[in-house]
Amino acid sequence: MELRHLRHFVALAEERSFTTAAQREHIVQSGLSTSIRALEKDVGALLFVRGTRPIRLTAEGQALVPSARRTLEAAAAARQTVQEVHGVLAGRLRIGALQSTGHTLPFASWLAEFSLAHPRVEIIVRFEAASEMIGRVVDGGLDIALAALLDDGPPGLDVIPLLAEPLMLACPADHPLARRKAVGLQELLEERFIEAPPEWAIRAVIDQAFTAAGLRRQVAVEVNEWSLALDLIAAGAGVALVPEGLDFALHARSAGAVRLVPLAGVQLDRRVDLVLPAGHAATPAARRFAELVRSKINPA
Repeated sequence: MELRHLRHFVALAEERSFTTAAQREHIVQSGLSTSIRALEKDVGALLFVRGTRPIRLTAEGQALVPSARRTLEAAAAARQTVQEVHGVLAGRLRIGALQSTGHTLPFASWLAEFSLAHPRVEIIVRFEAASEMIGRVVDGGLDIALAALLDDGPPGLDVIPLLAEPLMLACPADHPLARRKAVGLQELLEERFIEAPPEWAIRAVIDQAFTAAGLRRQVAVEVNEWSLALDLIAAGAGVALVPEGLDFALHARSAGAVRLVPLAGVQLDRRVDLVLPAGHAATPAARRFAELVRSKINPA
């Protein structure tokens, strides 16, 4: 079993497209197909269901993904161990991040500083839902993530708390609630909500708060992009509970048309944590990035 076959397998498993996976691995599609067939011969089972779009993993393929990722990470760590003898950090750093990370934390500055300090590290950033990112850190699909944990998360993770920011009501500037100093959840029952998808941590926080209060709200529109949510609010399509640190300057069309109102009678916070495998299970690049972030949030 060759490492390149495993690398091609993981690429296809993640991209679910021969075209995209071949482009990612910088090979032709026929070369990718040959590599996958060779791996299937090695393991004695079909790993993908052909003829489907997107490509689907078989049960055997799904079972192989975590082991394949761990094998590739172990090989990368072995190479990095040799590199570190010479004081050089190399390889890849796959980072997951929340869409609003850059609004509330200097994420781009951290990335830039790390990239300049370690030019041989290829950095790949993916914006995903928190629950998906945590799972990908656990199974090796991501090296590290800035995610919102609802609890302590799965075992075997190193969790570095970065911030907890309050949620506030975002409503149109001409909405009656826009003039209020604070508003309670009970007063929002007649409102139409612009909501994040259920797998987003902020949605879980909001759902739990309304359920705990014995209240139900109307979800009018569900979107997975903050600028679109703010545009919909500005247009009067509904209201939303958003992180206080959301940067309206990045959304010029809604900057003057949306107001933030604090919540009364309840404290709802959106957490952001840096999450990576504990100890030496983390890649050298992930550990070095975590050290950089720690130095920024806890300066000596």
